[in-house]
Amino acid sequence: MSDQQQFADLVFEGGGVKGIGLAGAFAALQERGIIPRRVAGTSAGAINAALVAAGYTAEELDRILLEVPFRSFMDEGPEDKVPFAGHGISALTQLGIYEGAAFERWITGLLEAKGITRFGQLADPHAETIEDRYRLKVIASDVTRRCMLVLPDDADQLGLDPDELEIARAVRMSMSIPVFFEPVIHRNPRTGQDHVIVDGGMLSNFPVWLFDCKDHDPRWPTFGLMLVAADPREPVAPADAQRVGRFSPLGYVRALASTMMEAHDRMYMEAASFARTIPIPTLGVGTTEFDIRPDRVKALYASGHGAASDFIARWDFDAYIEEFRRGKDHSRRAESRKATMTG
Repeated sequence: MSDQQQFADLVFEGGGVKGIGLAGAFAALQERGIIPRRVAGTSAGAINAALVAAGYTAEELDRILLEVPFRSFMDEGPEDKVPFAGHGISALTQLGIYEGAAFERWITGLLEAKGITRFGQLADPHAETIEDRYRLKVIASDVTRRCMLVLPDDADQLGLDPDELEIARAVRMSMSIPVFFEPVIHRNPRTGQDHVIVDGGMLSNFPVWLFDCKDHDPRWPTFGLMLVAADPREPVAPADAQRVGRFSPLGYVRALASTMMEAHDRMYMEAASFARTIPIPTLGVGTTEFDIRPDRVKALYASGHGAASDFIARWDFDAYIEEFRRGKDHSRRAESRKATMTG
């Protein structure tokens, strides 16, 4: 490979606890000499992307993500202590069961350890457009305005300076699994409007299109790291987690959120996106399986490592360019969104 072909942009799919598989895949890519230039992600993918952008190596991520204190992220507020009500009250009054503060402290500490805490520290001062300026992009969903946020590009919509936006805050927004975690309530300092922001997976769990060029062939590839079930028609929860019978009201809402987060876009992907996607078998691990056993952690990590190793052994960038890029018109986010809205 040439020096240029050793570069790649990486897009990490969201998937909660299943994101352990993403770390394994990144390790395999680094072992093969792949150097990440720009990274993006949703939810758990945003966690991986932020740490990679901050300078964490695969070896460091191995240690961190294989020892993630998942249970500590289930931080309860005072309302959860109410007898006979607990989580139901929290879900109704705070719009989520767990506060998410423990997670934000955890990711903040990791970023501070590398001295990278704001998006401005990951900016290219010579970039011509804001879309090309930042090495890291995080996807979130603004429920108030009913739109997707690509942060920090869309920070202005929140009344914020993109350079000053805290990376940990953006990742906290992106991983706010509906009902499970409280959303981030952000008050726009310019308009006074409150924005309710939740998991980016509601609108784009796998934004592999994010770094696409419009008018020319890419100088290096974009690899999508996607978390997949063995059969996309299988239930999104492992068999031992499925329940039979009537849902409680809270259980019903949680099931809706889980199905929405995990099941969309599982049956279809266009050929050009599939050709650059590393499919990582998730071995039945659930998005919110925060009590995951150590042996399942290791198996999921190995699944990601094996999937990426197999993919990169077969990857041919020139063949990809010839089949999917030459003579074709490629659009970025704005044009793609317009086409979707018009038909």
